[in-house]
Amino acid sequence: MTDISSLDATAQADLVRNGQASPTELVDEAIRNIEKLNPELNAVIHPLFESARKRASKPLSGPFAGVPLVVKDLDGELAGAPLHLGNKLLKELRHTGTTDSFLFAKLQAAGFVIVGKTNTPEFGLQPTTEPHAYGPARNPWNTDHSTGGSSGGSAAAVASGMVPVGHAGDGGGSIRIPASACGLVGLKPSRGRTSLGPQDGESWNGLVARHVVTRSVRDSAAVLDAVCGEMPGDPYSAPPPARSYLEEVSASNTGLRIGIRTTAPGAMSEVDPECAHAAEDAAAKLEALGHVVEIASPAALEDGELLGLFLNVIAVNTLVEIETLSRIAGRPITESDVEPGTWALAEIAKSITALTFAETLNAIGTWTRRVLSFWHDEKFDLLLTPTMAALPAPIGFLNAPDGDPFLSTVRQTPFATFTAPFNVTGQPAISLPLHQSASGLPIGIQLVGAANREDLLISVAAQLELAHPWAAGRPKVSA
Repeated sequence: MTDISSLDATAQADLVRNGQASPTELVDEAIRNIEKLNPELNAVIHPLFESARKRASKPLSGPFAGVPLVVKDLDGELAGAPLHLGNKLLKELRHTGTTDSFLFAKLQAAGFVIVGKTNTPEFGLQPTTEPHAYGPARNPWNTDHSTGGSSGGSAAAVASGMVPVGHAGDGGGSIRIPASACGLVGLKPSRGRTSLGPQDGESWNGLVARHVVTRSVRDSAAVLDAVCGEMPGDPYSAPPPARSYLEEVSASNTGLRIGIRTTAPGAMSEVDPECAHAAEDAAAKLEALGHVVEIASPAALEDGELLGLFLNVIAVNTLVEIETLSRIAGRPITESDVEPGTWALAEIAKSITALTFAETLNAIGTWTRRVLSFWHDEKFDLLLTPTMAALPAPIGFLNAPDGDPFLSTVRQTPFATFTAPFNVTGQPAISLPLHQSASGLPIGIQLVGAANREDLLISVAAQLELAHPWAAGRPKVSA
């Protein structure tokens, strides 16, 4: 039989469609891979093998009928499955989800079979996946290094070949950062493109978008076709695309005007020369494809105000998470119930008045309009940057072992400096695995589109993938 673990989700679905493999065979292969690789990677923290085999034995329909999938233990509930959000108290309470999120329901309606839930940092607050509750997920390219976060468990599972697709969510880079660290495609959709219901109307005041990490552009596009669209109760939604995203994979776009930026927004951190070089190399590749690349980026990215606005939103929403945790536990939450960085953010939130928070949201709107003028008024089509300003960090570096939340924040800033601005603006952005460091670690490059222009991102990403294929590269730990 074909080496299933080397195939993307589209190819695996074709095997089922053509009668060359059954859903049970695909799921059993994924389970064998998880059992083989997970002891070294710690990517899957909640195996759901029994329910997966049961589902695979029944008739399935949809474009991905029978294809195995992992979902993150955050960013949505799965009915009856553990829901610990990277938190040790929820783990002790054996907390479970009560209803399926709309996203998980749509993934299953597309035929996917969920084989497990993946590791994530506490409440998704860090760009690395090293929760105290479950220990670190490890990068399959080098297990001494971070997978990124917060969708690091899903990224490790996909990169290693356990499964071809992993659910992910992104509030400051949590799809794109682990995609970059693990050598995957990571598309953060536009605000409102995928529903966060029924549990959430919006998350982190609109910063969060949810989708998947994949090995191929076509998988990301086809999954987006399956999960996008407004659902009952959504406070807002992105306008529907003119045609399917999968069609954009073969669309012809040339002569696009692309700006490139390799310095960190707001001069918030230094940029590793290898990360800057990856973006510059991508620029040369884009020019060879017939696009026009010039050094340019939104002037608003020079402002230092963004970090403060972003932290205000994260801090307030962390305090909300702790209040929710308190209701689940039936008692007040103490400092020992959460990690030091989580507690520090909640304490900051207590000093943020309602007036300050309202002013924060208004300032975010003003700043967003200034950023979008780069696409609307200056007529650029895309912005190219490194995905991260640093290479994947060694385990233990970003989640400071002494628990100092300030030190952790300083160390973590380079990993979200290029990604977080576009959570604030709500624009779509994609990380592509076009480069590797001298030491063999993946380096992603980021393309950012105008509001609601996933179509253009997918088209250009597919051009790059066709001209410079990355699928043949396999990490050290792989199926």
